[in-house]
Amino acid sequence: MSSPGPDEPVLEVLPEGVADRLDAPTRAVLADPGWKRLHPVTPVLRAWKVVAAVLAVVVGQNVDDLLRLELPGWVLTLAVLGGVLALALVGAGFSALSWRRTRYRIDNEGGVGAVHVERGILWRQQRRAQLDRLQAVDVVRPLLGRLFGLAELQLEVAGGSGSKVSLAYLKEEEAQRVRNALLAAAAGLVVAEGEEAPEAPQREVVEVPATRLITSTLKSGLTIGMVLVLVGIAVGCWFARSPTPLFGSAAVVLGLVSAVWQRFSTGFNFTVADSPDGLRLTHGLLEQRSQTVPPGRVQALRITQPLLWRRSGWWRVEVNVAGYSSESGSGSERSTTLLPVGTVEELGLVLGIVLPDLATEDRSALDVVRAGLTGSGTDGGFTTVPRQARWLDWISWRRRGYLTTDHAFLSRGGRVVRGLDVVPHARTQSLGLEQGPWQRRLGLASVRLHSTPGKVSPRVDHLAADVAARLLREQTQRARTARAGSGPERWMTR
Repeated sequence: MSSPGPDEPVLEVLPEGVADRLDAPTRAVLADPGWKRLHPVTPVLRAWKVVAAVLAVVVGQNVDDLLRLELPGWVLTLAVLGGVLALALVGAGFSALSWRRTRYRIDNEGGVGAVHVERGILWRQQRRAQLDRLQAVDVVRPLLGRLFGLAELQLEVAGGSGSKVSLAYLKEEEAQRVRNALLAAAAGLVVAEGEEAPEAPQREVVEVPATRLITSTLKSGLTIGMVLVLVGIAVGCWFARSPTPLFGSAAVVLGLVSAVWQRFSTGFNFTVADSPDGLRLTHGLLEQRSQTVPPGRVQALRITQPLLWRRSGWWRVEVNVAGYSSESGSGSERSTTLLPVGTVEELGLVLGIVLPDLATEDRSALDVVRAGLTGSGTDGGFTTVPRQARWLDWISWRRRGYLTTDHAFLSRGGRVVRGLDVVPHARTQSLGLEQGPWQRRLGLASVRLHSTPGKVSPRVDHLAADVAARLLREQTQRARTARAGSGPERWMTR
């Protein structure tokens, strides 16, 4: 059996004696029931992916040769069907062997709850995900899986690339039961021996209407860009009197159409709920996803408003979560969206769950956020950039600025697309001071807050150099103090 690779979650050993201090009921939550296998239908759900991938490659590379074959239509049809059947059998056999060599278990080895997954045919691999590093738990129900009543359980663990642990596929009831047990163990919840961890109750906070989602998607920059590209291609075809420009731009068009569809499909039936075990997000059209982000796992947050959304008063919220740092493409769209489109009131409800400590002595949390969303200059107590910054940012320099509260750092900017970044002091990874050649001539500098990888990259550009240096020192101290007092990772034992 091979040892975990360099990208695997790191195995952390507790100091001697820690395991002995855990009480018996807590250990009962993670009592080792032995190794378990995934659902027997799993090979069927995986085989079609192998078949689709091979067919796409073979047909795509040999379509011209197939069309030139002088064979009767029925012979060609039988040959294609036979090839597909052979591929399906090979794919099913490989998937069945892979299923046979895959198993998982939950235990409390070393006093720290963990999920173990073993898989591999030629090369055996064992993964160990510690529950005190658990960032999020997702229950994913793909379209084909729903036909069999199956779901995939995805565990997002703080770590580098490849830190995700996936259990696909389980019965939906089993996936929910395992999710409840994992969240209870990660939270430090005590469950009597022999009893299952109950599912925490939830309170629905926001539900995004389908009409609003469709309208906001049509008014988004992605859709406008797609329309402009299509118009440009149509004009090119008209002048060239040939469809060649369309074929040459097929990849770009497909990419834009896919991005627009992904945004709509991901935001469909989007609901946000509050629960003792964290923030719960449910969404998806073809693939339904139920995400649970435990308290304190949001590393940074960005609120944006495109120009065409301004009249309706809509906002979009995206977040950085440590376990989702390796996601890209459609995966990033699914896992980093906290609210696809919402009103200011809905925004306040969501922020009250994720960042409940934004309020200051004289302003409520929503007033602080409003000043960051729509204000300019010193509105709301923001520190602004000096006048010479207009030479480097002549459109939105009046809106640029920052504000620090007792618990968070806020960075404001953007005139055409308004934006507000929020970073809890305790989640600041590091800070940096940047100064380009033009900034040096103007006496300016930029401060960047380093968060976990994701869509949110908090920074304040074009501050006066002395203000930027002071902010760097003060924010470093705030982050150090906040981390020291942030409490244990097991949030229900705080």
